[in-house]
Amino acid sequence: MTNRTIRVSASILCADFARLGDEIKKCEDAGVDMLHVDVMDGHFVPNLSIGAVIVETIRPRTKLPIDVHLMVDNPSMLLDLFLDAGADIVSIHAECYGPLREGCRQAHQFPKEVDFIEADRLRADIVRIKSRGKKAFVAINPGTPLCLQSVLEDLDGILIMSVNPGFAKQKFMPLALPKLQELARIFEGDIAVDGGVNALTAPEAVKAGANVLVTASYFFGSENPRQLVKGLKSLAGS
Repeated sequence: MTNRTIRVSASILCADFARLGDEIKKCEDAGVDMLHVDVMDGHFVPNLSIGAVIVETIRPRTKLPIDVHLMVDNPSMLLDLFLDAGADIVSIHAECYGPLREGCRQAHQFPKEVDFIEADRLRADIVRIKSRGKKAFVAINPGTPLCLQSVLEDLDGILIMSVNPGFAKQKFMPLALPKLQELARIFEGDIAVDGGVNALTAPEAVKAGANVLVTASYFFGSENPRQLVKGLKSLAGS
């Protein structure tokens, strides 16, 4: 159970990029709290998406915070690029900071998973983000255990993946719920959930402890996005 304000982050992965300005205005009019930008490099996940130029393009067109989710092999190399472009929040993946499990070490093997992180290496990038006055989140894939206890005090938030990253329109994986529950007991920062969030799964995620709901196809496919956002935010205290 959470009494915290529920915030909605709309992932532009499912926006109409031919009308991106209009899609951003739709987000604003609907009352979303931030824009979620999914960055995929074709190495960490089996898909390519968008780069810093999109963040740079939309930054002057909205006052909404821009939440950049780096699904990339080497986030350290790209941090400054996205921070310079206008990111307000940057999520980096735990799997980039520990030895990959057997079975996902090769370029073509997905999803990437680890059993533990190298805390000093991860903390260095968290500090880089925060030194720019921005918020630092760490994302965790479904198969990776909650292994961030050593850096919790350094983080503004944690992004729990409820699908294996790389593609939109996937089904919510219930194994995310125990992670959310554990985090709610030990972590005071934002707890975000990403993947398959909709009218059926959002209440479960919020009840487990999530206070930031990332939505892509559910939002952009809605005929009444304002009512959808209102419904998600009403889950506070449920």
